[in-house]
Amino acid sequence: MEKKKLEQILRKYKNEDISLQDVLEELKFLPFTDLVHSKIDHHRTLRVGFPEIIYGESKNIHHLITIISELRKNYKNFIATRISRQQADEVLKKYPDLIYFQDARILTAETKTNKKKQVSVICAGTSDHPVAEEAAITLEILGIGVERVYDVGISGIHRVIPYLKKINRCKILIVVAGMEGALPGVIAGITGKPVIGVPTSVGYGTNLKGFAPLLTMLNSCAPSVVVVNINNGFGAAFFAWTILHQ
Repeated sequence: MEKKKLEQILRKYKNEDISLQDVLEELKFLPFTDLVHSKIDHHRTLRVGFPEIIYGESKNIHHLITIISELRKNYKNFIATRISRQQADEVLKKYPDLIYFQDARILTAETKTNKKKQVSVICAGTSDHPVAEEAAITLEILGIGVERVYDVGISGIHRVIPYLKKINRCKILIVVAGMEGALPGVIAGITGKPVIGVPTSVGYGTNLKGFAPLLTMLNSCAPSVVVVNINNGFGAAFFAWTILHQ
């Protein structure tokens, strides 16, 4: 429910213009905008602290632009994930002020600079970079400072040693890895920090498009590791932000 509408309801209740039962009835029906092809959830900002996220993959341009237009009318910022270069070019024709991060495949209205780095995004190999950037850019849009430590997979684990002081200053670590996916457990064991593991579909045949690293991370003997879905850099970032936001 939009903040203004909620304030109106509460003001009426305070002035005894409506009963408590009326308030409860109003709150039962969570408002949304019906665009026919999509229904924009305007209550989500109150529930989670940020507007509904747009998942851009497979959306046609008309639907995508209509959804973005609705969000821009109501909110200062938004996040659209999995946006291709072609989709971004079409949206930017209509809204040239928007920002597109090609590596992360994210479209947004603004980012925030925060020198206090609370989350470290660590990735195993250069091929995992797009998923790591999806996490890092999402965090920066949400106002969280990010410490990036890339290409420090376990085949050369000594490469992470020079960055441990910076990593340990962060509250949460997002660790992105493909192949066998052992890096989150190793980092958790070295640092003792809470780790969000992100398995990627990077790897040879028995990587099984990310299932092998997913199972490795789920079976980590380091108790401070939790795991999100395959290639879900956004989900890891939003979860980290939710913890910090609380």
